[in-house]
Amino acid sequence: MDDRPRRPTLVDVAEHAQVSLATVDRVFNRRPGVSVKTVQRVEQALVKLGYRPDAAAVRLARGIQFNFCFVLPAGTNTFMSMLAAQVERSLQWLEDQNTFGDILRVDVFDPQVLAHTLRGLGGRYHGVAVVALDHPVVRDAINALVESGAHVVTLVSDVPSSRRHRYIGIDNSAAGRTAATLMGRFVGQRAGKLGLIAGSLALRDHAERLFGFQQVIAAEYAALAPLPALEGNDDAVRCKGLAHALLKDNPDLVGIYSIGAGNRGIVEALEEAGKSRQILFIGHELTEFSRRYLIRGIMDAVINQDAGHEARSAARVLLAYCSGQPMIDDQERIRIDIFLRDNLP
Repeated sequence: MDDRPRRPTLVDVAEHAQVSLATVDRVFNRRPGVSVKTVQRVEQALVKLGYRPDAAAVRLARGIQFNFCFVLPAGTNTFMSMLAAQVERSLQWLEDQNTFGDILRVDVFDPQVLAHTLRGLGGRYHGVAVVALDHPVVRDAINALVESGAHVVTLVSDVPSSRRHRYIGIDNSAAGRTAATLMGRFVGQRAGKLGLIAGSLALRDHAERLFGFQQVIAAEYAALAPLPALEGNDDAVRCKGLAHALLKDNPDLVGIYSIGAGNRGIVEALEEAGKSRQILFIGHELTEFSRRYLIRGIMDAVINQDAGHEARSAARVLLAYCSGQPMIDDQERIRIDIFLRDNLP
C-alpha cells in the first residue's frame, strides 16, 4: 500500500474554491472572463493546497511530444552494452513523460562516421545524447545539431569546445589521478615501468584519464616510469596483443593501467605469461568480467562510473532543457566509484 500523500489536482482546487473546473483552468492559464474576487479565491486555493502542475500531463493535454536520440558506440564493449541497456530502461520512463527515443549504435572511433550520423539527426530530434569523439568534424556536427534547434548532451566522453549544452559523466582527469594514486601505493617500494593501454586518445575521457595518471605519477612516484600510451580501440583481441608486447619488451614492467575497455584481452595476456599475480593491474568499469578478475585477484582495483545514473541523468537533463523545467545539479553529478575485491556490491 502506498502511504505517500496524494498530489493535489485542479479538481481539488476547484472544490476548495467552490468554483467549476473550467474556471480554475481559466485562472491557472491566465485567460480572461473571471472576476477579480474569483481569481483571488482560486489563487488562494492553489497556494493553500500546494498545487504543482504535472509537466507530463500538461504536455499530453497540449499535444506536446519530444523525441530523443541516444548515439552510442557499436562493438562489444561490455560497459557500453550496459549503458545501452540502461538507456533502454530510461526510454521506458520517458514514455510516461510523453517523450520517445531511439538508440543508434555507430563506430564512434571513426570521426567521419560519427559526424555523418549526427548531421543526419538535425530536424528529427528535440534532444540528442552522444558518446562523442573530440574531433573537429564531430565538433562541427554537434554545433550544426544545436543550430538546428536540438539540445545536445555529451555522455561519458566530452567535446567541451563544442556548443553542446551539458556533459554527463565523471571527471576523467580525477579518475586518472585516482588510478595513479592506487597504482603508486599498491606498488610500494618497487621500481619499474608502467604499461598504459587506452581505447583511443581521440576520446576525451581517455585522454583526460591519461593526463591525470601521468600527472600524479610524475609528481609523486619517481621510481615508476609510464611507457607511451598504446591504443587498443577497446577491442579485447587488440588489447591482448598490446599487453603481450608490453610483457615481452619490458622485463621490469610492474603495472598496467587499462584506460578504456579490452580488459579481457589484457587478462589473457597476463595469464599466458604467468604474471597475473606479479603485475599490478588497474582498469575501469565494473562489468561481469572485471568483477570476476577482482575476485580472482588478477585485477587490483576498478575505477567505475554508474551507467544507470548516466543514462537516467541524460534523460532527465534533455527533458529539462526541452520543457524548460529546472535541473537539480547535485542529482546529475556523476561520482567516481573505486572497487576492490573487498567492497564489491
